[in-house]
Amino acid sequence: MNILKKIIVHKYKEVKANKKMVSTNQLEKSVFMDKPVFSMKEQIISKEKSGIIAEIKRQSPSKGIINPNVNVEQISKGYVEAGVSGISVLTDVNYFGGSNEDLKEVRKHNNCPVLRKDFMVDEYQILEAKAMGADIILLIAAGIDVKKCSELASFANSLGLEILLEIHNKNEFHSHYNQFVSIVGINNRNLETFKVSTDISKELAEIIPSEITKISESGISKPESVIELRKYGYDGFLMGEAFMKTGSPQFACREFINQISK
Repeated sequence: MNILKKIIVHKYKEVKANKKMVSTNQLEKSVFMDKPVFSMKEQIISKEKSGIIAEIKRQSPSKGIINPNVNVEQISKGYVEAGVSGISVLTDVNYFGGSNEDLKEVRKHNNCPVLRKDFMVDEYQILEAKAMGADIILLIAAGIDVKKCSELASFANSLGLEILLEIHNKNEFHSHYNQFVSIVGINNRNLETFKVSTDISKELAEIIPSEITKISESGISKPESVIELRKYGYDGFLMGEAFMKTGSPQFACREFINQISK
C-alpha cells in the first residue's frame, strides 16, 4: 500500500470522527457560507500576478519536518506582499502537521485566494472548507474514483468553491476531468517512488486543451523551471518546500517572484 492509499484510509476514519464533533448544521452557520470566493483561477491567469501559489507546509511524509517554527500570519502576509496568486494551506494533521486553524489564520489576515489542500473523500470536508473560509478545494484523481470525483466537484461548485483537480498521468485527466473543474494541476511527484521531475508536467501539457487553466505542482525550486514551464502553457506553479525550508519563507518567495518577473 503506497502512502496515498494509507492517507486515504485514515482520512475516512478522520472524517467520521469529525462529523461527531461538529455537525453539518454547525458548519452551515459559518459567516463564510454566503460570502463570494476570491477566484484563484483569475489570479493565476492575471498578467498582474506571478502565477505562484505559495504553500504553508510544516512537514511531509517524504521529507519529514520541513519547518517546525511556522508563524502563519507573518508568512501568509509576506506571501501576499510578494505578489502570489494564492496561498495553499495543508490542513492534514497526521501526515503533514497542518490544521484547520492554519487555514483560518490565513483567511483572517488576507484577502486572496486560499486553497484547502487536503485529501477530500467526503462532502463534509468540502463543507468544512467553505465554513473556514477557503476559496478552492483539491481533488486528487489518484485518491478517489471517477464517480466520487464528479460528486465532490459538483457539491463544491454548488457552494461557490473552485476546484483544483490534481492528476499524475494522462489516464487520470481523461477519466476524472469534469465540467466543474476550475484548474488542472499536474503533480510532478511519482506516488510510488516519490521521485520528482518537472518532465511530467512537460509530457502532460500536450494532452490538456489550451483553454483549460493548468498549474505545475512539486519539484519547482528554480526560477528557470517556471520560465521553462511557461513555454508549455503553464500559468500557475504550486510551491511549498522551496520556500518553507528556509528561515524566512516569505522572503524566499519574494526573491523568487522577483527573479521570474525580470
